[in-house]
Amino acid sequence: MRIEDIRQRLRALGANPKHEHRVLRLWSQALPQDHGRRALQDFLPKALRDALPDIEAELAGLVTLQSNHPAEDGSARLLIGLRDGQTVESVLLPREGLCVSTQVGCAVGCQFCMTGRSGLLRQVGSAEIVAQVALARRQRTVKKVVFMGMGEPAHNLDNVMEAIELLGTAGNIGHKNLVFSTVGDPRAFERLAQGPVKPALALSLHTSKADLRNELLPRAPRLTPEELVEAGERYARHSAYPVQYQWTLIEGVNDGPDELDGIVRLLKGRYGVLNMIPYNSVAELPFKRPSWEKAAAIARHLHQRGILTKLRQSAGQDVDGGCGQLRARHQPQPTYQPLRFSAVPSTPAD
Repeated sequence: MRIEDIRQRLRALGANPKHEHRVLRLWSQALPQDHGRRALQDFLPKALRDALPDIEAELAGLVTLQSNHPAEDGSARLLIGLRDGQTVESVLLPREGLCVSTQVGCAVGCQFCMTGRSGLLRQVGSAEIVAQVALARRQRTVKKVVFMGMGEPAHNLDNVMEAIELLGTAGNIGHKNLVFSTVGDPRAFERLAQGPVKPALALSLHTSKADLRNELLPRAPRLTPEELVEAGERYARHSAYPVQYQWTLIEGVNDGPDELDGIVRLLKGRYGVLNMIPYNSVAELPFKRPSWEKAAAIARHLHQRGILTKLRQSAGQDVDGGCGQLRARHQPQPTYQPLRFSAVPSTPAD
């Protein structure tokens, strides 16, 4: 379901733009439809008032919480059921954040990610995206939403942008606290700059080597790391928000001195920050997580060379909560086909 479908139903019941905004505001903020001091009969048309209980129940039923997996770091991995029986994941993050999913599965096929193993099954509608936020807000305060869960947001651009516009207006979330994550689809850079709500941008970089990136992200657009950073820089200057460059740190793959030199070459002087996240190990996949001490040493080294680097802990380590793992345990996944690197992996940093 899309947000536009909800708007059309409200209009058919006599709603004007103010009525629409009220219903969508209360829903997206997880407040009851009779919330507020103003009596409904003094504001909403009768047909809409009479239909509100059914509408509220329908909106609440767009997603259901199937299981909750709290972690010691204050995060919680949520397995979310959709009305057609499919499942996605949301993550309640420390410091009032939420990570939402935009697709069931993913077409990019990142070799280190469980989500892509099943391919793309379907898009998540804009209303289902907002419903993940509403569900999370019934459990705790949410002031930041990152579109970094299951799926590639740029492959579901209409639905994601519709959700971002609602969350950045009626949903009362600051625009810089809406973070659009992408592997680098050129359509996303153009579309983000045009919208009334301009989210912050996170770019999945992961390596400074074009050939290795093509193998790690086999169905991502064929932009080189240099082209990706240039596109990110243009949007950062346009939106006035620094780009968040994402780097999943994988033992023996992208943690060597050559990669650190590549990061400095790509990002020094750029309007952005490097988010370095040690890989969240998955038993079914062959990639390994480096030690925290090694990751910290890499971050210090980059700081010393002028790269603003934030070393982040992947949420849910103690509950085996890497992206796609909850869904994989709920639904059988295809057998993993190992990647044969033509690029020589990095020599690990000392």
